[in-house]
Amino acid sequence: MQRLEHLEHLDKHLVDELAQVARETVRDELREQARGQRRKAAFYAASGAVALYAGAAVALAVGLALALVLPGWAASLITAVILAVLAYALRAAARPAAPRPVPGQATASPGGGGAPIPPVPSAPPTAGVVPPRPDDSGRA
Repeated sequence: MQRLEHLEHLDKHLVDELAQVARETVRDELREQARGQRRKAAFYAASGAVALYAGAAVALAVGLALALVLPGWAASLITAVILAVLAYALRAAARPAAPRPVPGQATASPGGGGAPIPPVPSAPPTAGVVPPRPDDSGRA
């Protein structure tokens, strides 16, 4: 009996050590992956900042070129309008196109609830006449 208790203690100790090694291995692997992702994110951020400055330089060049033939205020106004139209076009390109509904087919509700909207009848209902329901079989 004494020997079995000693083995149970060894088993528990072995399981604890294995769990500790597994935790350390996973932690080290995640730390290494996060380090690579942080570096990649820093490069993306730096490229975005450089692209922003490049875009500002292009806008300045366009404004200065227009200022050669127009007054300064008109050149800057035209440059601002060009940039606004470009921003609007880029925003429109970034949005996903909404699928066009097929006539006569039930569509999802605009609120995003997911419940279908029933089709609209082509003629208004008449007073006193109740149309038969499709699920009625005529039996009482």
